[in-house]
Amino acid sequence: MDLIKIGNFISSLRKDKNLTQEQLAEKLYVTDRAVSKWERGLSLPDAGKMIDLCSILSISVNELLNGEKIDMKDYKDKSDELLLELIKQEEVKNNKLIFSMWFMVVTNVIFYLALLGISVYVFEEGFILGVIIVLSTLLFVIVASYALKLEVDAGYYECKNCHHRFIPTYFKAMIAPHMSTTRYLKCPKCNKKSWSKKVLTRK
Repeated sequence: MDLIKIGNFISSLRKDKNLTQEQLAEKLYVTDRAVSKWERGLSLPDAGKMIDLCSILSISVNELLNGEKIDMKDYKDKSDELLLELIKQEEVKNNKLIFSMWFMVVTNVIFYLALLGISVYVFEEGFILGVIIVLSTLLFVIVASYALKLEVDAGYYECKNCHHRFIPTYFKAMIAPHMSTTRYLKCPKCNKKSWSKKVLTRK
């Protein structure tokens, strides 16, 4: 999606409706700074505000995300293009999350083992060594927990039985047996447990 194009489209339609940024912001219960960001292509309205914005500007969500009015004869093609673009953006975002997760896991393991090795070598035994081991283990668990959150947030898990793609709760993902990013989870659709692999898009 071209955020600059969308921003210019919002600005143009707002002016056609004889609305200032402040007046549009009041109708949407947001700040005029938020409207300014949309029109400068710095961000998009969240899903809840997007529906209301389209209603005020008399356009469809599809037209908003395309940044232009759409002829009915081109509507399906534009819808397909938008869907493909959204899938691509979702995949890119989730790839970044998975990369961050693996980077965090590898760095965490290396740091933990190095710190333990150095501590044992320097202190050999005693109170200080015990404190270092406890604190470094606590840090290891905290970082590992955050890495799991990144994994869960990045895309979906696909049921091996019915191929339904779903997002489990953080707790269910945490307690599930796993091999890398493939986890033994219960599918909410078929209610069967299987080794559900990580996939990056809904379809």
